[in-house]
Formats: sequence, structure tokens, C-alpha cells
Amino acid sequence: MPPGHPTADPPQNEFVQGLTLEEAATLLNVDSGNKDIMQLLCDAALNVKQQIYGNRIVLFAPVYLANWCVNTCQYCAFRGANKQMQRSMLTMDELRQEVEALEAIGHKRLLLLTGEHPKYSFDRFLEAVQVVGTVKTPNPCGEIRRINVEIPSLSVSDMRRLKATQYIGTYTLFQETYHRDTFRKMHPGGPKSDYNHRILTMDRAQLGGLDDVGIGALFGLADYRFEVLGLLMHAHHLDRTYGTGPHTISIPRMQPALNAPAAEHIPMPVHDDDFKKLVAVIRCAVPYTGMILSTRESAQIRRELLRLGISQISAGSRTDVGAYHRDTSCDAAPFISNTAGTSGNGYIAGRPAKSQLPPPATLDASHKEEEEDTEEYKLRRGQFCLQDHRPLDTVIKDLLHDGFIPSFCTACYRKGRTGAAFMKIAKSGRIQDFCQPNALLSLQEYMEDYASPQTKAIGAEVIHRESQLMSDNAKRAYDRKRRHLLEGKRDLYF
Repeated sequence: MPPGHPTADPPQNEFVQGLTLEEAATLLNVDSGNKDIMQLLCDAALNVKQQIYGNRIVLFAPVYLANWCVNTCQYCAFRGANKQMQRSMLTMDELRQEVEALEAIGHKRLLLLTGEHPKYSFDRFLEAVQVVGTVKTPNPCGEIRRINVEIPSLSVSDMRRLKATQYIGTYTLFQETYHRDTFRKMHPGGPKSDYNHRILTMDRAQLGGLDDVGIGALFGLADYRFEVLGLLMHAHHLDRTYGTGPHTISIPRMQPALNAPAAEHIPMPVHDDDFKKLVAVIRCAVPYTGMILSTRESAQIRRELLRLGISQISAGSRTDVGAYHRDTSCDAAPFISNTAGTSGNGYIAGRPAKSQLPPPATLDASHKEEEEDTEEYKLRRGQFCLQDHRPLDTVIKDLLHDGFIPSFCTACYRKGRTGAAFMKIAKSGRIQDFCQPNALLSLQEYMEDYASPQTKAIGAEVIHRESQLMSDNAKRAYDRKRRHLLEGKRDLYF
């Protein structure tokens, strides 16, 4: 029998209960330099993640649809007052090219993002969702199987319209900071400046039928301990009210951004040791949630945080509009390199390179082709500085080398395991009964269609090793689907 829904939840153990707010607060105040206590905390966080999700790591790519924005976020290059930002939005044809470029290297999961501006209406966004969901590329068979979104706050009626597309997985929106005074300073104007309206967004999502939601805080704006407790209180509220805690929690740490005052002079920098501690605390506090780490962080920091409970990462990311189909060689040009000018805590010192560019003329999607390849052009279109510029295949190879299972699995959403149904299985510690075989199937598919020879070699070893760890019934079912995959069938899952 293939893995199925558990008929009854086993008794909760210490791995799936989670921490109380008081316990989390106590751990957040532990000295990050205390190696003995930190080692115990880090070991506990990894054990919790392994008990819930196993050693699979889900991969995705962000796609920016437009960088027009009317908001005034002091940490974002897209803010409306930034006259140095090159404004643009994708036409539907350009969006198809973006998706085709991502499908060509093996991506199956996308996160769609856009600023908040009348030029890019919600109706246009819904059209974009339909486009992404229908783009298919042959030889090998490329398709996007899950679309998550990170877009401005919506009304309940618009949440229902988004749900009705039938393509949406997780609706994500960050509070940015849970500290009201800091929120007011960082958002002096625009629709986003309403703290109360923003913090109730996930309630509206639940009421509108979007039962997989993602929350997050931008670390560096306020005291990281306050932000973590704000995240946990938000998660507890959603869990108590709707029976569904956040499907994901994102933990972006501030990076320099073009002509964004707070990003160039970070108000409350979070040092690497404190960052590792907060990741471990969140994992122990909400064991059931997926924890997302972006390419804002360096490859080395990301590698370390995988051992502290991270379960999802972006790979091969770009934050400038249209970058994937314009430049397939690497990520959007960073402000400066990964290492040059960095301080001991992993932050880039000083202002970003070329931050004093003269204001360019506003362009739309009809930008001139000869301008697109210049570093200056890319700099003016990115939301913030990236630190991990590895291509997708390298990220996958590195994950395999470190003993993880890279996963493009989209099974839960498509099998109806969302919201409360997902939470029931995750909180019982049984979700990895689905995660492990589905991750291996999606990895095998990637190896057959996209992987480099080196990635195929190490991937085969990992698949063999991990498949032996399944129960006999699950292994028999998995082996049957794997044979079908090797015979040419695709998109197989439990």
C-alpha cells in the first residue's frame, strides 16, 4: 500500500509539541556565544526537523512580475520615491519566456511577486497566474506544478478570486516588523502603512478559502527577539482561530538595496550567531511549519542553517524583472561580490556599489535590448542584494553532497493535503511518510531530465540510500512508481 492519510494521530512527543512563548523567550535570551547551550539548541532543532520532515529540502524560484510600487518602505529598492529604480513590468509574452527559462533548468515551483501600484492591477496579476499555470515546454517535459504568491494585502473577496484560479498554493505576506513604532517609521505612507490592516491579512486569506498561508519578518528592522515572539504569537493566533498555523515562516535578513536608506544603514543588524539561534528557536517553537531561507544569505550561511531546521530554499534566484529570460548565465548582478567588503557578521559594509547612479528615464516592458546586458541596468531593477549566486544544479549537487534530498514535490496541494488536513498530519509527525518518497521521485525526475553528470552520480547514491530507509510497504509502492518514471512517465507522487 502506498503511504496514505493516518487514521489516527499518534500521541504527541517532544518533537512535535512546540515551545511555549515563555520557553521561546528564554531561549532567545541565551548568550549566542555560549557554545555548549547553543549546541544543545541546534541539535534539538535539527532533530525536530528530521522528525517532522525528514531530510528533504524543497526548492523554488521567485519571479518578479513588476517593480512599480506606491509604498514608501525604507528598506526596499522598489519604494515609490526611488528615482534611481528602473521601472518595468512583464508583458504576458515576456512572462511566458520567464517561465520557459525556469522550466528549461528544472524548476517546478515558483513564487510570484509584484509591487503595489495601479499600473499592475489585481486583474492583471490573476491573468499572470493563469499564464504561468499553462506554460508547458517539451523535451524534457517542463511545467510549473505549484504557484505560491507574495503580493500586497487583499480583501476577502479578492482572496476568493485568487483561490478560484485553482493554481495557488501558499499565499505569503510579511508583516516586515511586528514592532508598531518601527513599522510606522519604516512605512511613512502608502497602503502598506496601515499596521492593523496588514496584520489581519492572513485572517482574510483564511476567510477567503486560502488555507495555506506564509508569514515572515524582515530581520534587522527591530530587535530580533521581539520579531520572533511576534511571529510566534501570529502563528498561535492562526492556529487557535482557524486550526491552521502558518504553512511557512520566512526569515529574510536585511541586505543592501539601491537607494533604500534603512537597507544601507540597517537599524538593528542581526549577527550570524544570533541569526542561527533564532532559526533554531523558531523550528523548535513551531515544528509543523516550513521554514524558508532565500538567496539573501550566502551559500555558507545557508549550508549551516540547513542543519538548524530550514526546510525550503530558493535557488538560482533573481530579483530584477525579466532577468531569467534576459540573462541565463547567472543571477542578477549583485551590488558587490559575495565576499568583498563583508564584515565579520556576514553583512556588506557601507553603501552598495554604484548607489549614486543618476536618475534614469522610466521604461516599460519595451526597454531596449542593448541596455539589458549592462550591470547598471540590472542594478536599477533588483529589489535587494543577493548573496548566493549558485545555479540550480550546483545547489542541488551541494544539497546531495551534504546528505539532503532536494525536492520539487507538489503532492500535498494537489492531493488536498492543505490547511487543517496538512496540519493534522504534520503535527502528528507523519508528514514525512509523504515527503520522503515524493522527494525521491521528484529528484529522480530532475536527474533524468536536467541534471549534470556529476549531480546524477551523487543523486543515484542518495536515492539508493534513502529508499532503503522506508518501510517495506512504502518502498514497494515507491519502487513501482520509480519504474514508471524511468520508463518515461512524469509527475508521479503519493
